[in-house]
Amino acid sequence: MIIGTQKSREEWAELVKDYHALFLVGCGACATVCKVGGEDEVFAAQEWLEERGHEVVGSVILDEACHIMRAARELRRCKHQVEEADALLVLSCGAGVQSISDCVDKRVLAGVNSLFLGNIRRFGEYEERCSLCGDCILNETAGICPVTNCAKGLLNGPCGGLEDGHCEVDEQKECTWLKIHERLEKQQRQGVFDRTVQPKDWSRKYKPGKHKIDRGRGDK
Repeated sequence: MIIGTQKSREEWAELVKDYHALFLVGCGACATVCKVGGEDEVFAAQEWLEERGHEVVGSVILDEACHIMRAARELRRCKHQVEEADALLVLSCGAGVQSISDCVDKRVLAGVNSLFLGNIRRFGEYEERCSLCGDCILNETAGICPVTNCAKGLLNGPCGGLEDGHCEVDEQKECTWLKIHERLEKQQRQGVFDRTVQPKDWSRKYKPGKHKIDRGRGDK
């Protein structure tokens, strides 16, 4: 899921200062789990805006703000409210903001900073585990990504700063490569340690990324 945090109220104030009537958009997926753009947060944003003299003409919580076609459909249902707004304040990740921008001609304001693709350890505690590099080596590293989890992104074992099993960049963190070694040892295999990993081929991480699922039905 995409982990995000709300921009500061000072940033919000600067964003909305030129707009009186606002329409609020939240997201029922990642932004709700992160507590940055769910029902409670949209309601709190409405209260904050109205206390400062703005008019909130309407709001909607999209199931997935990043789904362009669904976002367009839901905004059509709110057409009259959207038309009344001077701008839309979107409480979702950057992908959601761009979906909304594709659907309306009005100014779209991003109220959230997107941080990273994260795993949920427990509610309210998230960890970045994947950098979406496009060249995954998890099969060889026992399911632990050194590109993301190693502070230096090393691909061929620990650096010389390893001390007592901990990372020199963050002494509270166990060395990622030590964890990889221990897990591979438990699995009784060499994995990534039986070869030299070449430098990361970052050309595989195309920008902007695009992927289309092949829906072919085969020969019939």
